[in-house]
Amino acid sequence: MASEAFRGEFYQRVDGKARVSIPAAFRRILESEDPSSPEFPRPRIYMVYGGKKRSFVECYSKAGADRLAEQIEAMELGSPARDRAERDLISRSVMVEIDPEGRIVLPPKVREKMGFLGDDLSTGAEAAFAGFTNRFKLYRREVYDAEMAEEDDDEDVDPLALVGRAHRGG
Repeated sequence: MASEAFRGEFYQRVDGKARVSIPAAFRRILESEDPSSPEFPRPRIYMVYGGKKRSFVECYSKAGADRLAEQIEAMELGSPARDRAERDLISRSVMVEIDPEGRIVLPPKVREKMGFLGDDLSTGAEAAFAGFTNRFKLYRREVYDAEMAEEDDDEDVDPLALVGRAHRGG
């Protein structure tokens, strides 16, 4: 597990050039899990845009992306599950460096996955950053808000009970 978890929800404006600021709390984790080198002096984000049913882009630190790749490499070579994981999580991903101001430019495939099409960015679009312990998810704000509203319908389930159940093995 990461030394620090990606936690919280943040809304950030995406400008007309597809630039968005990475929340400071997330930036600190990305920096700590990607020490600078002569080849890569700035921290990187690995953005996974694969998976047809996903409405988000899953983002990993360098260390997190390496752990994910190790898990995939441990799968049976040539198996349908590994082929799918490699296609959707490795091939359909992109590495982006964070600029000195703490921003990234969303690549075209990432913008497409998030639903930013045509002139969407010229009208004041927003992205939602949602922490998920060892990674974070990046959504178009409207999509994130709609998904969270749907999930809130399950009020009869206590999330702590789910965590306890997982630790008991069932």
